[in-house]
Amino acid sequence: MLRKVDKHSGVPAYVQIVNMIKSEIILGNLQQGLQLPTVRELQAIFDVNINTVLKAFEKLKAEGFIEAEQGIGYFVKKDIDVDKKIIEIIKGCVRELRSHQIDFYTAMILFEEVWKNEEV
Repeated sequence: MLRKVDKHSGVPAYVQIVNMIKSEIILGNLQQGLQLPTVRELQAIFDVNINTVLKAFEKLKAEGFIEAEQGIGYFVKKDIDVDKKIIEIIKGCVRELRSHQIDFYTAMILFEEVWKNEEV
């Protein structure tokens, strides 16, 4: 769900936009090949400067989530492949964490620490 950015979160607005759009794509709420709203429409939705939306789009393009067609607009890339098994694994982890009364922020700290320290 696309919503206004939290200007008091300490996270740059363009990063919040990137994360919102990325999560919508990964979860399948923005289908591959779909044309995204215009930059001006997103400016109004996110309640940010137009350059903030453009910066977010540049990052999303660089990360391979969207593509631009000159004079037409921005589109969700068609070849994004997120394994549905991964999403199910994450859902299972979230259910398990909640069953142990672990809140979101504690879970994120745990995830970050394990991510940094786990050898591949």
